[in-house]
Amino acid sequence: MSYSTSEQIQRRRTFAIISHPDAGKTTMTEKLLLYGGAIHMAGSVKARKATKHATSDWMEIEKQRGISVTSSVMQFDYDGFCINILDTPGHQDFSEDTYRTLCAADAAVMLLDGAKGVEAQTIKLFTVCRKRGIPIFTFINKMDRAAKNPFDLIDELEKVLGIRSTPINWPIGTDGDFEGVYQRETNEVLLFDSSNQDHGASMVRNSTTGIDDPALKSMMTADHYETLCNDIELLDMAGDEFDLEKVLAGQLTPVFFGSAITNFGVEPFLKKFLEISPAPQPYHTSAGMVEPLDNDFTGFVFKIQANMDPNHRDRMAFVRICSGKYEKNMNVTHMRLGKKIMLAQPQQFMAQDRNIVEDAYAGDIIGIFDPGHFRIGDTLIGSNKKFLFDPIPVFPPENFAKVQPKDSMKRKQFLKGIEQLSEEGAVQLYKQPGIGTETYIMGVVGILQFEVLEHRLKAEYGVDIIRTPLSYRVARWVKSEAKPDFDYNDLTLTSTSMLVLDRDEEPVVLFESEWAIDWAIDHNKSLELRFETIHEATQKGI
Repeated sequence: MSYSTSEQIQRRRTFAIISHPDAGKTTMTEKLLLYGGAIHMAGSVKARKATKHATSDWMEIEKQRGISVTSSVMQFDYDGFCINILDTPGHQDFSEDTYRTLCAADAAVMLLDGAKGVEAQTIKLFTVCRKRGIPIFTFINKMDRAAKNPFDLIDELEKVLGIRSTPINWPIGTDGDFEGVYQRETNEVLLFDSSNQDHGASMVRNSTTGIDDPALKSMMTADHYETLCNDIELLDMAGDEFDLEKVLAGQLTPVFFGSAITNFGVEPFLKKFLEISPAPQPYHTSAGMVEPLDNDFTGFVFKIQANMDPNHRDRMAFVRICSGKYEKNMNVTHMRLGKKIMLAQPQQFMAQDRNIVEDAYAGDIIGIFDPGHFRIGDTLIGSNKKFLFDPIPVFPPENFAKVQPKDSMKRKQFLKGIEQLSEEGAVQLYKQPGIGTETYIMGVVGILQFEVLEHRLKAEYGVDIIRTPLSYRVARWVKSEAKPDFDYNDLTLTSTSMLVLDRDEEPVVLFESEWAIDWAIDHNKSLELRFETIHEATQKGI
């Protein structure tokens, strides 16, 4: 079917899936791909030897650990829509990658474990979504197991997250005896068929009947039927009504119940989500709003990934297209560099699998081969206009370590590895002034990122490292407005603080405590310390 540019943009749905670790986020992604026809058999996060790993967990360490350590992008068509799914790491040690990815999404699907409700990392991710003002859709997962009372879960959304909710469907059986869901809009009951024994690898069978069907009583447990009738009455009396305007404003979350592992409730969720979720949204820039239907191509880099293809050691910059249309061999202005570059062979993804695309539209995520030109937050414009998209938030590292290669003969591979991996944004790279490049200091948000760094350096660059933990907890950039000729070597610091340079040769001080920061400010006149984004270099041409 042929679509105009505006129709192509309007049929895009770009969303991120967020959750606390182990709530079933990657499993949910797999099942959406299954129902979208993108894969024929869903994988498992914790796969047996003979079974398939999750499509979105493509790194070797992800397959080994059964966790996602990096965001992945997947695009597929379903029911007339073009869907871009951003699967994000759930573990808090990789939250920075998740926060960046949320900047490229128009909506978020928040997964909750039915037995656990709202958990710590869910709160953090929800807060980011709320600050962005994007709509949040809630899928309460694992209903095939013992779960909390659904009314308690709904209450938790309001009390813990401060958001009103409107259930789209309602579970039947929550004590490990899950029988199906009641669809409130159509007054239908979807009954769960538990006879399928392939662990959710294929599409689930279910039977549908009306709530008023006399046969329904005999198709369900008597207690469940009575409970359902009472719940429906209570929901109709006390529940929030569906209000699309409030949903799109992020003030009301539609709630769905189901089980991703068994596939039950996944397809009804997908259909309803596509019906009510937003098409690509406007983005704020230094020159005002950019509308998706604007003719000019614009976009920004929100993620860089090294070695997606281990055979070629390539590096991809992920770009969210914010307006217009990408066309083959398009020239765009790279605003930070202040020069024109050609986007020769952009690619779209199914995790690490990719296809070269002839065109792409606002809402799409494309990957551009990066010879070292791109940084996270870079603005790309296909016209002569000059502006910048809002900077992508970056969180200060809280864990530091000194790293060096075990074998000094592999210094070249070591340097290449840590530089490329730091450009992805997962680790921040520092060096001490006047000291050689054998040793670097790395800063990370979460301690598990060090393990990933070690694993990837060995697997992708053939380098074993020695990692020595450091006691620093805070990094601050140095600036002095009063003394333009300020020399950072003149700084007076406590014995437990360290002066380092970031990869742009900007001075940064590592502190062990807030007290040490206060001491430095007291003992260095006109000194200012700031935390800034990693790549807040001067933008040219503006």
